[in-house]
Amino acid sequence: MMATLFPLLAVLIWSANTVASKAAATVFDPAAISLYRWLLAFLVMTPLFARPLWRERAQLRRHLPQLAVLSLLGMVASQSLAYYAAHLTTATNMGVITALIPLSGLLLGAVFFRQSISAQAAAGVALSLGGVCYLMGAGNPLFLLQQGVNIGDAMVLLGGFAYALYSILYKRWSPPLGQWLNLYAQVLLAVLMLLPLAATADSLAIPLAGVPVLLVAGIGSSILAAYLWMLSIQRIGSERTAIFMNLLPLFTALLASAMLGETIHAYHWVGGGLILAGVSLSQRKPLPARAPQAA
Repeated sequence: MMATLFPLLAVLIWSANTVASKAAATVFDPAAISLYRWLLAFLVMTPLFARPLWRERAQLRRHLPQLAVLSLLGMVASQSLAYYAAHLTTATNMGVITALIPLSGLLLGAVFFRQSISAQAAAGVALSLGGVCYLMGAGNPLFLLQQGVNIGDAMVLLGGFAYALYSILYKRWSPPLGQWLNLYAQVLLAVLMLLPLAATADSLAIPLAGVPVLLVAGIGSSILAAYLWMLSIQRIGSERTAIFMNLLPLFTALLASAMLGETIHAYHWVGGGLILAGVSLSQRKPLPARAPQAA
């Protein structure tokens, strides 16, 4: 029972970070918060992991190209897109669309790595995509054909695909530094990659109102939630842990309603429900075929 609190708290922190991303749109330039989030995580982790990473510098050099690609996808692209999207869409939409990450991994695995998709998983993908169209069209899927996709929603969707590809590559490459050193190396690379983007910011100031947002993103989401998630995988397994990600849209919608005053419409419940039903269907293992009974 106690172990289930780890993934629950992790998802709650990530939901709070989604709401914080929306709140950051009013106080931070998106290029600035993209850099400061990982810079803060780097400063907090450095006293603990700088020397161990230096001792593993030979392994670091050998796997540096892979770690750079992982950092670009999982920390630079996916997170920066979320901060820019927060200027154009709601936190509720961001949370619901982010729930598509497991299905994005299925599609990317099939297209680029020739992984097979069962008929049940394909049905789940179709159901979730229908939910996305319903959500993005605010209850009218034909709205997408008439007016086009909200650019903010599209950016969240693209960021989700980037993170799904990150997850696939991380599992395939399995950098040998260990979870924490892998994370620390990627954070360091993310800071370096984000410096050119930060140079485009209109302002790099950190307003007082932005400090809580930065703490949630840089420490809560980047370090604490990641640790709780890894601890959950160790205690209850990856499959049982992944199920808790389905709570992200619900937590995000409730927090956005309470903290940002966002209205939860009927199309959020319908579209979100279709997405989560599709995710659950695609992740459920098919029942084994029964052996024929002897006469």
